[in-house]
Amino acid sequence: MGADTLVAEAADRRREQRGWYFYDWACSVYSTSVLTVFLGPYLTSVAEDAADADGYVHPLGIPVRAGSFFAYSVSLSVIVAVLVMPLVGAAADRTGRKKPLLAAAAYTGAAATAAMFFLGGDRYLLGGLLLIVANAASAVGTMLYNSYLPQIAPPEERDAVSSRGWAFGYAAGSLVLVVNLVLYTAHDSFGLSEGMAVRICLASAGLWWGAFTLVPLRRLRDRRAPAKEATAPGFRQLAATVRDMRRHPLTLAFLLAYLVYNDGIQTVISQASVYGSEELDLGQSTLIGAVLLVQVLAVAGALGMGRLARTYGAKRTILGSLVAWTVTLAAGYFLPAGAPVWFFVLAAGIGLVLGGSQALSRSLFSHLVPPGKEAEYFSAYEMSDRGMSWLGPLLFGITYQLTGSYRDAIISLVAFFALGFVLLARVPVREAIRDAGNPVPEKI
Repeated sequence: MGADTLVAEAADRRREQRGWYFYDWACSVYSTSVLTVFLGPYLTSVAEDAADADGYVHPLGIPVRAGSFFAYSVSLSVIVAVLVMPLVGAAADRTGRKKPLLAAAAYTGAAATAAMFFLGGDRYLLGGLLLIVANAASAVGTMLYNSYLPQIAPPEERDAVSSRGWAFGYAAGSLVLVVNLVLYTAHDSFGLSEGMAVRICLASAGLWWGAFTLVPLRRLRDRRAPAKEATAPGFRQLAATVRDMRRHPLTLAFLLAYLVYNDGIQTVISQASVYGSEELDLGQSTLIGAVLLVQVLAVAGALGMGRLARTYGAKRTILGSLVAWTVTLAAGYFLPAGAPVWFFVLAAGIGLVLGGSQALSRSLFSHLVPPGKEAEYFSAYEMSDRGMSWLGPLLFGITYQLTGSYRDAIISLVAFFALGFVLLARVPVREAIRDAGNPVPEKI
């Protein structure tokens, strides 16, 4: 192969990688502004407006506390995603046509998010439906997006490419969140009610998601796959994927380790604001500022840990990040109440390890996927990320119930990072990569 051909191929690969980054830039705003900051409190207030005298709403005739409606909607969206992802993943691998499926998922989610502008009055059912659609579509789109990684980056580039993707996402989340917070906090100056400001913030996330998805759809290429058997329906396809993964036990061993420590990560993210408000007596503005700080520093953390992986390998860098998570939780246990400065220090620690541990986990898993099964295997990975992250909140809740202390609850999550460390350390990743039929990079 001539030098000119190699240069042209490298240029095409870089162009495709840059397009790939932009899907993280497009969809991460939904996760940050909609799920993390605005939708939970707003949809809860809408449900409370629609509640009866006892504080219940009645979707489909089922009595539900208004304060639980958002959480139940998120849970139902996860169930929908778990049902749909294996089907879409298998279809993507069977046909090789990922772009149309990515477009369908992205624009379904973006449209549902933009339609949240209409969540006025007591339209809690509309809000629950749009949340279920948007969250499930986000999971499916992310699964398809992740499955491109082995195809657009050779083994030696994946840690850096995955880290840049996460960094793009956190940068977009930070940028839009700053604009949203200006609009929200100064809504009177713009002649807007608080509710209208929130609805504009929600809808803008959908418009952002849809607009920037055009970039990856223009630049990513589909790879035609050889003809395969028809996709099985529903749980049969999920069972078939699990059976196939059993032929690669080392890949399953990594997925188990990821499931454990990622459950800890997701629980820290979801419960940190509860810890800050209930145990540390911090105000809403402090908590929102901490979320923004996490987003900004996660950009640096993802890029910095990507560089560390070049020297020490992805596995060792992830193991180091799990130690850092443990130290951060231990520090959080001793934080004094009513001291926002120390809470911001804790948020900084979380931000620096958050993006890198997620980015490198994705790139390491990409080496363990058998060629031609990228979307199918990444559907299992995405389900581990979204569909199985319930043990951490359960442990957090049980610990608080038994001890009455949020400090004991937050320190209990160390168990996930310690067990995840042990499980990951025991995975022989070089052997796992060879077992999957992939080339082993020099640093892994």
